[in-house]
Amino acid sequence: MVKQFLAIAAAVISLAACSGNTGNKIPVYGWQGEGDDATEASIESDFSKWKAHGLDGMCYNAGGFNVEKHARAAKIAHANGLEYHAWIPTMLKADADSTWYAVNRKGESAYKVQAYVPYYKCMCPNNEDVINYLVTEYSKIADIPEVDYIHLDYIRYVDVILARGLWEKYGLVMNEEYPTADYCYCDKCVADFKAATGIDIKAVEDPSKCEEWKEFRYNVITNLVDKIADAVHAKGKKVSAAVFPGPESYAKKLVRQEWNKWNIDAFFPMNYNDFYLEPASWVGEITAEEVASVNGEKPIYSGLFICHDWKNKANIKDPEGHGLVPSEIAEAVRGSMEAGAAGVSLFVPANMTDEHWVEFDKAIHETYKVKK
Repeated sequence: MVKQFLAIAAAVISLAACSGNTGNKIPVYGWQGEGDDATEASIESDFSKWKAHGLDGMCYNAGGFNVEKHARAAKIAHANGLEYHAWIPTMLKADADSTWYAVNRKGESAYKVQAYVPYYKCMCPNNEDVINYLVTEYSKIADIPEVDYIHLDYIRYVDVILARGLWEKYGLVMNEEYPTADYCYCDKCVADFKAATGIDIKAVEDPSKCEEWKEFRYNVITNLVDKIADAVHAKGKKVSAAVFPGPESYAKKLVRQEWNKWNIDAFFPMNYNDFYLEPASWVGEITAEEVASVNGEKPIYSGLFICHDWKNKANIKDPEGHGLVPSEIAEAVRGSMEAGAAGVSLFVPANMTDEHWVEFDKAIHETYKVKK
């Protein structure tokens, strides 16, 4: 009996060693949008596959504030042992009241004129009607029993400066804040800022140099987030958010996100190194800043951008087709975890190739120590 037990134990140890899986695994999430042709069967197939590859939860976009679709996806996620974050863009809306939209420094409403791309129809985060709408709609999603988290995205202003890797794509050199992408100068924002500071921002020669104006807009976003969070928390649910890296180095400067001050439960920084013309080693460096920004008190899940057509990456002109190749996975994961991240998140798991999964499986089953 003893010999038989030892033989079985040796076999189990051998199998674990061969797979690289010692039973230890870091937390892993994924962002994924639902296609128009998604069915219960296709979602089940995807979720079960990603669970088998080590994912613990999904940040899933089931079509905005669509209660029925989120309810369907959340049930499937739970059936597969996955945590469900209802991923819903916040400030983007194509069909809101025309008075709800942000206004740029040129006086153009995002309802009529959009910066960069047509879908950038961004609402004003300081508009009471917008705030009430968002609180109400997110609350409806939070009422779905299987929804664990509300996951905020585009909870920000339009990129007043694009990430460096996107400049060539849009034919821009963004070494300053240009009026076309500088928001929001609607009547309410201008009046509220003057009431708070005594400064008429429209009379300021270079608003980008006005620290009070920057702080005002950081606070507008923070106040909106906290109102949404209060409503969601009151329903016994949690809030997470996809945010820009930093926040000091990028998020504040590019999109006015001072996210380390938000009263939410988890942060998913989009540490997409290619967008910033940085190597995979940068992921660990920026994660260290992010962990420090919250004093290690809230979980940071380092967002990794995956290159699907990685063998052809050198020939892809659009940086949004770039991302981590299989040989960079280990460095990005290690850097994140040694910097103090609680785990990582993939954008998107559907872009992971077999070669990516092999490297990822090894990386997420390593034991990491946070560097001091």
